[in-house]
Amino acid sequence: MATTANTAAKKAAATRRRNAAKRSQSARKAAQTRAQAEVTTAEVIAQQAERAVLIPVGAALSARDTLVDAAKPYTSRTTAERELTKLQKQVNSDLKRFERRGTTARNRFQREVKRARVRVERELRQRRTQATRVVKRGRRNAERQVKTTRRNAERQVNATRKDVGDAAKLVQDQVTQVA
Repeated sequence: MATTANTAAKKAAATRRRNAAKRSQSARKAAQTRAQAEVTTAEVIAQQAERAVLIPVGAALSARDTLVDAAKPYTSRTTAERELTKLQKQVNSDLKRFERRGTTARNRFQREVKRARVRVERELRQRRTQATRVVKRGRRNAERQVKTTRRNAERQVNATRKDVGDAAKLVQDQVTQVA
C-alpha cells in the first residue's frame, strides 16, 4: 500500500506543478494583454490627435490647389484669351441649346393649340349638322302635318259641299213638288 500512496502523492505533486505552471502562464499572458491594451489606447489617442491636426492642413492645401488651378489659365495673356474664347464658345453653345429648347416648346404648344382648335371646330360642325338635321326633320314633320290637315280639311269641305248640294237638291225637289 505504501507504493500506492507514494504513487498517488507523486501524481498529486505533478498535477500541482502543472496547475502552477498554467496559472503562471495565464498571469504572464494577462500582463501582456494589459500592456498591449495600454499601448493600443495610447496609440488611438495619438492617432486622433494627429487626425485633428492633419485634417485642417489637408483641407487648406486642397483649397489652395483649387485656387491655383482656377487662377492658372489667367496668369498670362495668351492663356487668358484662350480661356475667354472657350467661355464665349460655351456661352454661345448654351444660348443655341436654350433657343432650340424654346423652339421645341413653342412648336409643341402650337401643335397642342391647333389640335384643340381642330377638335372644337369639329365638335361645332357636328353639333351644327345635328341641329340642321333636327330643324329639317321638324320642318318636314310640320309640313307633312300641315299638308295632311289641309287635305283632311279639303275633304271635309268637299264632303260638306256635297252634303249641302244634296240637301239643296232635296229642298228644291220638295219645293218643286209642293209647288
